[in-house]
Amino acid sequence: MQKLIEKIKFWYKNSRPYTVPITALCWLVVFVWAIKLNSNADPFLGILTYIGVATLHLATNLSDDYFDFIRLNKNGEFTNNEKTIKCKYLRNGSATIEQLRNVIIIMIIMAALIGGYLFFKSGYGVILFAILALPIVIFYSKLSSKGLGDIAVILAYGPLMFGGVYYVMTSKFDFNIILLSLACAIFVEAILYAHMLMDFDSDKTSGKTTLCTRLKNKTNALIGLIILYASGYLLIFTLTLKTSNSLFLITLCTVPLVIDLCKSLYLFNKNPKSVPEIHFWHQPLENWNNIKDSDSAPFFSRFLYVRNISTYFMILTCVAIIFGM
Repeated sequence: MQKLIEKIKFWYKNSRPYTVPITALCWLVVFVWAIKLNSNADPFLGILTYIGVATLHLATNLSDDYFDFIRLNKNGEFTNNEKTIKCKYLRNGSATIEQLRNVIIIMIIMAALIGGYLFFKSGYGVILFAILALPIVIFYSKLSSKGLGDIAVILAYGPLMFGGVYYVMTSKFDFNIILLSLACAIFVEAILYAHMLMDFDSDKTSGKTTLCTRLKNKTNALIGLIILYASGYLLIFTLTLKTSNSLFLITLCTVPLVIDLCKSLYLFNKNPKSVPEIHFWHQPLENWNNIKDSDSAPFFSRFLYVRNISTYFMILTCVAIIFGM
């Protein structure tokens, strides 16, 4: 039993669990929406759906490692790739590629069993969402390598998650959920996009295709981030008009933070070694006292900040649903 627990801890750690909280926040938004607008919504099924979604999310992270390890190992890119921690547990012999594949399969089976139960309780719509989501889980790494990972993220965190959770809890579909899901998914995508923007030079040098590199230069890429955020706010305006819930406009409190972030990323484009001055609105920045004097400070100060902006946006959206609907 102790060995099994240690194995579970090992794979959980390598599945990048720090990415799960943003998934939880997206789920919380649609969970609150379903509970607030439907007296017959089943919270137990909603929670069970989150467990399935989180399992698939971690499986996606591991499958990303699986395909990246095969590709990088085949091309001999590990020796010159700047991201030297990529697939570290595979490269140092802590696990084999076969073991990784088996863990991914087990996690997908676990999620499928949960999906089977949800199908039994909620109906055929569960199968539709599963069919649409599974290819993203399996092929995310390949989609990402072709610069299509952003579309996959918006679909997965948007209509698929929101529509799926809402359907499971209520056995219904709701068009307004699409608007809400896309707004939230855009703020999730902004985290990935900002990461790619700061990796622009290394991705360009290594020949990796991302949405940012498709935009040719860092100035265009930064403009792309501004357009991305503007699209999210436009969706919120539309949702406000559709639902007559003006409280959704409290999400505009994040606009000054977005402006501050874009200014900070502009400075990063000019000088990747620049560390912005930290203020209270940038918090929380985990382990910042240990990071602030390191080479990774320019990256993490901005990466954690963009994550925090998305967190604030989700929380404010939940407040708008609870008190305004």
